Amino acid sequence: MSVSVEPTTVEPKRGEPAEALRPHAEEAFAGELAALAAQDDRPRPARWKLSPWAVATYLLGGTLPDGTVITPKYVGPRRLVEVAVTTLATDRALLLLGVPGTAKTWVSEHLAAAVSGDSTLLVQGTAGTPEEAIRYGWNYAQLLANGPSRDALVPSPVMRAMAEGMTARVEELTRIPADVQDTLITILSEKTLPIPELGSEVQAVRGFNLIATANDRDRGVNDLSSALRRRFNTVVLPLPESVEAEVDIVSRRVDQIGRSLDLPAAPDGIAEIRRVVTVFRELRDGMTSDGRTKLKSPSGTLSTAEAISVVTGGLALAAHFGDGVLRAADVAAGILGAVVRDPAADRVIWQEYLEAVVRERDGWKDFYRACREVSA
Repeated sequence: MSVSVEPTTVEPKRGEPAEALRPHAEEAFAGELAALAAQDDRPRPARWKLSPWAVATYLLGGTLPDGTVITPKYVGPRRLVEVAVTTLATDRALLLLGVPGTAKTWVSEHLAAAVSGDSTLLVQGTAGTPEEAIRYGWNYAQLLANGPSRDALVPSPVMRAMAEGMTARVEELTRIPADVQDTLITILSEKTLPIPELGSEVQAVRGFNLIATANDRDRGVNDLSSALRRRFNTVVLPLPESVEAEVDIVSRRVDQIGRSLDLPAAPDGIAEIRRVVTVFRELRDGMTSDGRTKLKSPSGTLSTAEAISVVTGGLALAAHFGDGVLRAADVAAGILGAVVRDPAADRVIWQEYLEAVVRERDGWKDFYRACREVSA
């Protein structure tokens, strides 16, 4: 016998629901998704809200025949997005792999939103993630009172996705203990989740698939077994190829975050964004942008996501404690915090970079002074 799983919702206890600080992708971009669905005349896999072509367009951006502009959600190689979307249309699960800050979670969320219209069927992987988070749990009050029953069963996000033909997400898969990871093997190979306590099972219906993310710097923490890895098609998300691409990504995300926080737009902020990105890229690559000077790299990742955080923090400083114009002094403290993770080794690396590179660079005197001030 098979068990059907009803979707669950959480209603506010009283009053009108407050505005979400960060709406889910399907809510924040509902207009774009609706416009794509209305003009999407290509074949759609079972239970998909959009065709694979429309899903890729949603992520990469474009202009529809009626003039509707679809904003890019991911700036990167088109082929990687096409492979990721195509994978979800097959019986293989998708693993998004990359260094921290390469938008793995962001891409995962938007893929689920475009494919299933719901990005919330999420398992967050940690060292303490139990097997129940992937399979199912129990309402212990009902379990003790009446024994195992359908009413006492608490479905996991993965179980719900299987029963409803939707896309489940597992974040930071390699942080989950190996024995819990392997719970996914039967789900991904047999498309079945046994419930031995009830003598039944949940069979995945058409449309079900799973997106996992993993940080490739976590290798050796809880490496995937070869049996589980075979169930995934792996797509490696790279760091932005150029300064211009990374500046574009940071600018877009800072603008989105700033509007959600009601921060005023920063006039001429692009100059400071470019400097933050340049510093991060040079220290990350161990080489100045002109290729003339070798540098030591600090222990931190200095990812695009961290650059977004530094600029957003600087924008808040400029808005609340400055004149609203994003300046070097507004981002200097954030850069110091991102670079100097090891107080001993990283501080030496940062001081050498300031004196050997920043101090001598034309047009960077204000940035040098601001960084020296916060580093003192």
